[in-house]
Amino acid sequence: MRITHDEIARAPKVVLHDHLDGGLRPDTLVELADRVGHQLPETDPARLGEWFRESADSGSLERYLETFEHTVAVMQTADALRRVAAECAEDLAADGVVYAEVRYAPEQHLRAGLTLDEVVQAVRDGLAEGEKRAAAAGRAIVVRQILTAMRHADRSREIAELAVRYRDEGVAGFDIAGAEAGNPPTRHLAAFEYLRQENAHITIHAGEAVGLSSIAEAVQRCGAERLGHGVRIVDDITVTPDGEARLGRLAAYVRDARIPLELCPTSNVQTGAAPSIAEHPFGLLARLRFRVTVNTDNRLVSGTSMSEEFARLAQAFDYDLDDFAWFTVNAMKSAFLPYDERLALINEVIKPGYAAIAADRVVARMRRPLSESGRYRQGGPGTTRPQARSPKVSVPTTSSRRSASSEGLPGRAV
Repeated sequence: MRITHDEIARAPKVVLHDHLDGGLRPDTLVELADRVGHQLPETDPARLGEWFRESADSGSLERYLETFEHTVAVMQTADALRRVAAECAEDLAADGVVYAEVRYAPEQHLRAGLTLDEVVQAVRDGLAEGEKRAAAAGRAIVVRQILTAMRHADRSREIAELAVRYRDEGVAGFDIAGAEAGNPPTRHLAAFEYLRQENAHITIHAGEAVGLSSIAEAVQRCGAERLGHGVRIVDDITVTPDGEARLGRLAAYVRDARIPLELCPTSNVQTGAAPSIAEHPFGLLARLRFRVTVNTDNRLVSGTSMSEEFARLAQAFDYDLDDFAWFTVNAMKSAFLPYDERLALINEVIKPGYAAIAADRVVARMRRPLSESGRYRQGGPGTTRPQARSPKVSVPTTSSRRSASSEGLPGRAV
């Protein structure tokens, strides 16, 4: 049985890779642009949303990146940042997200005279307001910031210090983003060494446009705890005609060390990292028990949401409720949040949320009339969901695999 749209809407979700400047509401963008005199390609919110999606689907990286010129342009004042951040928290909560890490580059919001500290404070206050509004609407959410340094610029050490300075005020970690080609993570070693000395959390955009070299540098030299996208790790995996998957040493290390992959299926297709959702490496990586997580990347630009990502993956890979529970627990375990807080969200929010959906399924099945065979109709007792066979796996060295039960999710390695 495949998860339904209603069940997807109800399911608790966790997003670790969501860009603040890629997720504005179209009507907010129109209003803010009018306020500062910025010219948009469309002034009708509906048509503007379509323009963003068409740009993302164009296959042109240049046109995809052009979209951010418009969003960043209107996010240059404290009021605008607070509003965008508050609406971000509200929109994620309305989509069933219970925990989110939202990232942005403070250095891109200084054109109107704000300081780096003022940018972070404005986003902090906006997210807090959005959390309050969401809670009042019965949709509790916890949102944290990830501060991003642009990899082509030279402010990474400064942004790293900013992240440490505000880690007790809602900043969960540090990231670098921007064009991978020609801008390897090792350009910013000083920032990463400082962060590691300060015991701060690190995620790095790697393995999206550039392959294994970017992933290797991020993990081995820069101390990345998570990989932003990381989809090109598939380049180190060979699947033979008889279905045996052979992991290279880097892929085996990433999997065995449980380094989370912040996979963004829709965005990856739009930027050319994958040819389609059905051909996205997500399915293979999940079957090989990498720590896969589901993410949006840029909700406005890609015309997506966590519910949309779930639905597209369900359609492509026939995923059901237990699969999305696994992906969600994966993400929560990988969050840059204290252990006790992660555990509380898993045990008090996520698992009960999925259990409630499963219980409702049982009730619905019990109400269905019996068929002539004496069994319930499709999906009821007496039927089983076919399980996808995992490829046989060959790795360079013998290593023990942690049992799923040791991490609290029966039947899964996480």
